[in-house]
Amino acid sequence: MLRDGACESIWQTSVTEFVSRAAFIPVGIQDVVIVGGGITGITTALLLQQAGKRCVVVEAHNIGFGTTGGTTAHLNTFMDSSYAQIKQNFSAEDAQLIARGARQSIDLIKSNIERYNIACKFRELPGYLFSTTEEESSALESIIAASKEAGVAVGLVNETVLPIPYHQISIWEGQAQFHPLQYLHGIAKAFEAAGGVLLQGCRVLHAEDNETIEVITTKGNIKCRQLIYATHIPPGVNLLHFRCAPYRSYVLGVKLKGDGYPDAVAYDMHDPYHYYRTEEVNGEKYLIVGGEDHKTGHEDNTEACFRRLESHVRNYFEVASIPYKWSSQYFEPTDGLPYIGHLPGHPGNIYVATGFGGNGMIYGTLSGMLLRDLIVSGASELEELLDPNRIKPVAGFANFVKEAADVAGKWVGGLFPQEKLPALADMAPGEGRIVEFEGKKMGIYKDERGKVYAIDPGCTHIKCTVQWNNAEKSWDCPCHGSRFSFTGEVLTGPARKSLAVYDVKQGKVVI
Repeated sequence: MLRDGACESIWQTSVTEFVSRAAFIPVGIQDVVIVGGGITGITTALLLQQAGKRCVVVEAHNIGFGTTGGTTAHLNTFMDSSYAQIKQNFSAEDAQLIARGARQSIDLIKSNIERYNIACKFRELPGYLFSTTEEESSALESIIAASKEAGVAVGLVNETVLPIPYHQISIWEGQAQFHPLQYLHGIAKAFEAAGGVLLQGCRVLHAEDNETIEVITTKGNIKCRQLIYATHIPPGVNLLHFRCAPYRSYVLGVKLKGDGYPDAVAYDMHDPYHYYRTEEVNGEKYLIVGGEDHKTGHEDNTEACFRRLESHVRNYFEVASIPYKWSSQYFEPTDGLPYIGHLPGHPGNIYVATGFGGNGMIYGTLSGMLLRDLIVSGASELEELLDPNRIKPVAGFANFVKEAADVAGKWVGGLFPQEKLPALADMAPGEGRIVEFEGKKMGIYKDERGKVYAIDPGCTHIKCTVQWNNAEKSWDCPCHGSRFSFTGEVLTGPARKSLAVYDVKQGKVVI
């Protein structure tokens, strides 16, 4: 199966592409159209279909193409934004709501696995969060205190499952892990068996919000009463693009000498932090280690991120080989909590779920429950807290200003490099960069055989200049996270249209 990058994740090697039952647009007005075939979209669709709604999932590529196919699939009751931060930015009661929602998400995943007999290597494991300095230990103690207040089972211990020196270490009961694509395929089959329609290779081009919503796709138009964008970030230009910053995280699948694989999920407290777990694929164990996060399009040499991560692993583990490496994208919310509910500017029947940070499997599942409750019963206990239209004058304000200013800088001041760029002939095979050729600024990629691909570097979202990602062989937008293949095809929204392609020989834009 395909994923949104050149690097192959460990999950892709043990599944085949999902074959949908449906190939054509359904007739008549549907209750709900869900855009996006990751864990958020499929979970939401299954829950709504179970509640008696007629649902259609529309996926531009294949299900699991985006972050669900590149996650490390940690299932946590603690989040990237700690309960101490949630309590400070919101309230102690809100921290309790998030803790309860995280627990309910793991329980729903476990229930689906049992109900639909999904073989996806689900395991409940202890989680370890550890500090390496006194300063980190002070922060860890605050996290533990706020987490206990939120109702999470956590405490300090003296043992560890990793060969990494630590100052203090905490254990979190009831964490879990699974194979994300096997689980996704399982709930997709359950959705179709319940009467749902799943359209793959079908891109949404536009949605007209009238008395009924008309969704215009590459396979035809679908009329529906409600529309959900489960695409990480909604397409078009929306307030949420200034409230969510795109980031990339890097992962290695490592074979160790001996059997020193941790039987737990674990995390350090560096910034950005590292995360660890074990996975068995085709009878072989792998240590999965992630980290080296950075804002999308803000790293000149993404291969160096893999090298730094490898150096970190080799410092503490006896490495035999590193068969897998990949990266994935997530969106960081400005105030620490996701945005799930009515799409800003569309208070009626269009919904969105985004800003999951590094907790996509949990928040994606939680989104399904929240959106089902909003659509079926009109209310949810998390509705106000996670409202995409919320305005917090304190929480996240500094980050909002920072991200907005950063986008403005990339949009206005960083459209094109000022220095003279090297000639096309100077490029090595496998290299991509912005160049000037015959008076035109272009994004150029030269493949391993020397064939040249040229694109207009203006992102089709709001014309920020894309940057080359040499690890995933993609053009990444530093403003809002749109990503494109080296041929210009959209890999990740919010952009809807592919990049214009420049024909080097003819000297003109051809697409």
